[in-house]
Amino acid sequence: MKKGICYIVGAGEVGRLSITRAPGDYLVAADGGLEKLRAHGLEPDLVLGDFDSVTKLPEHPNILRFPVRKDDTDTMLALRLMLKDGWRIFCVYGGTGGRIDHTLANYQALAYLASHGAQGYLIDDAWVAVVVQNGRIDLPLRKKGLFSVFCMGSVAQGVTITGAKYEVEDVEMTYDCPLGVSNGFVGKQACVSVKKGALLVLWQNDEQGALGKITPYEAL
Repeated sequence: MKKGICYIVGAGEVGRLSITRAPGDYLVAADGGLEKLRAHGLEPDLVLGDFDSVTKLPEHPNILRFPVRKDDTDTMLALRLMLKDGWRIFCVYGGTGGRIDHTLANYQALAYLASHGAQGYLIDDAWVAVVVQNGRIDLPLRKKGLFSVFCMGSVAQGVTITGAKYEVEDVEMTYDCPLGVSNGFVGKQACVSVKKGALLVLWQNDEQGALGKITPYEAL
């Protein structure tokens, strides 16, 4: 069966947790994410983590346990494992809220996916984030709402934003200047592209669905 979307759910804020699985999709609970999933009536295909906050392993037929002393977060462990297994589109829930260091770590995890030819979305009730590297992405079609674009790395060259309140063409963005904050949807197809480098793109979530049609972004 063709691989679809790999959903990874962590122990952070999950909100509505709007996961609708299709044939070929896969659902992973990263440690405390199992509790979040079961609270929403969902059962994962795989549970993994160091389980440092529990006295005994949860009951599940497919569990991978890792040492507490490790380099990766539980979410990053899941991403590495599933990336190695051939998955290329990821939706991560429960990766924001609470500890800001874990939220920042998950933004970096999105960059890791992009640098390895994959695409990852970090989703909560307020925002959706994705990293685009040497490519372009069409954002969900919206009449209103905010989106922002940040440089992920020292320099991003050839940045172009079209179909938005503020449009730019072939500009350079740097890590030390938040030039792309607080742009806006205007009812047109907004597109963000970068010729060389990586961009963190975030847009406001809404009740109509965070992502729209999920397709790999185009390489330039």
